Amino acid sequence: MKRALMCAGVLMAAAFSLSAQQNPPASPPETSTGTVSGKTVTITYNSPRVKGREGHIFTQDGLIKTSRGSQYPIWRAGANAATTLKTEGDLKIGDVPVPAGTYTLFVDISDPDQWTLIVSKKTGEWGLAYDPSQDLGRTKMKMSKPSTMVEDLVWKIGGGTINLAWENHAASVSVSAK
Repeated sequence: MKRALMCAGVLMAAAFSLSAQQNPPASPPETSTGTVSGKTVTITYNSPRVKGREGHIFTQDGLIKTSRGSQYPIWRAGANAATTLKTEGDLKIGDVPVPAGTYTLFVDISDPDQWTLIVSKKTGEWGLAYDPSQDLGRTKMKMSKPSTMVEDLVWKIGGGTINLAWENHAASVSVSAK
């Protein structure tokens, strides 16, 4: 009897594992890592997909939702848990001094053609929780249009910049050692 129960348990675990592999998360976790003056900088985020909603992401009635109690629209720049930046060294992101540590990144997209990166001292937020009193600082991002539509949201660190791209929008900000 024990042997039959063990076999049934193993089969159930295998079936669950196979099912999980066939149904990847809608916004899988991603990590972008780079170095700035020899210090590691990591951005951890969940990457949503456009999924046929091109032209309906960054519009007034689009996909990006606002956080309750905050000014419209502050975006977590990813999905699920808010996007996290961890740096081993002191940085200057745009014109914001960022000491070594862990932070949350938000983006003010009230003007879809001119974004502002927000570095928040508060960490561990889920979803759209945003508290402006916790801002370490804000800096304008340089906007561009990708050469092709970007299906999967992506953050990249390298070449003295932090880049964010999704759908028909790309934004970058300079990053250097402080």
